[in-house]
Amino acid sequence: MTAPTVTPELKALLRRVKLGRCLDTLPERLALAHTGGLGHAEFLELVLADEVTRRETTSADRRARTAGLDPAMTLDRWDDSAKVTYDHATWNELCSLRFVDGGHNAVIMGPVGVGKTFLATALGHAAVRRRYSVHFERCDRLLKRLRASRLDNSHDTEMRKLLRVDLLIVDDFALQPLDALDTADIYELTVERHRAAATIVTSNREPLARTHGRPAPRPVRHRPPPVRRPRARARRRVLPPTPKAHHRPTRRPPP
Repeated sequence: MTAPTVTPELKALLRRVKLGRCLDTLPERLALAHTGGLGHAEFLELVLADEVTRRETTSADRRARTAGLDPAMTLDRWDDSAKVTYDHATWNELCSLRFVDGGHNAVIMGPVGVGKTFLATALGHAAVRRRYSVHFERCDRLLKRLRASRLDNSHDTEMRKLLRVDLLIVDDFALQPLDALDTADIYELTVERHRAAATIVTSNREPLARTHGRPAPRPVRHRPPPVRRPRARARRRVLPPTPKAHHRPTRRPPP
């Protein structure tokens, strides 16, 4: 007895009910049902499970792109053999995403190149698959965008979007000094999201407690040497000689 084939009529019906992508795995499922002796209900459950998995994967990829997450930075691609020291118990707790449910925050600190951005992005992907709303953005770009929104009166709208997401990821925090407007935006985000939504911050700046109360030094970044312009030479102003006080003009004798 030969395995059943997919007829053109079946293909047309699947496309009409928006199940055309089932055709990608339907021949294999038909062969499995034929050799394994699956019943009608079991076969239907298997085909629909494939479709649900495909839709969830497609939806997660689309929401991850909208959130600004790098598709290459996922938990299954983390290199456990990397020479990076971190608290595994704390990392396992973060991977459970209980801090997102409780509206708590996480700070990932360390020097450049240890994988802070990778870990934060991987947590963002895990949250997306759990149907949380996520937004990832570098701190300098976020503050620049908020500053530009003040010019077209869309600042309140942008702030509401940031306050509404379940998980906000701010990468490379305080890489550059913050001015008064930047500090005000960070303060509002911190206060309004406190215990209401979760936030992940990555930074390579040391806290004040580790610098004995002194501000942390700025990270070393390459800067071009300053351009020295030649100093303009001062112009000397020549004044006309002043007449002497005792000098009087001589009068000509009358003719």
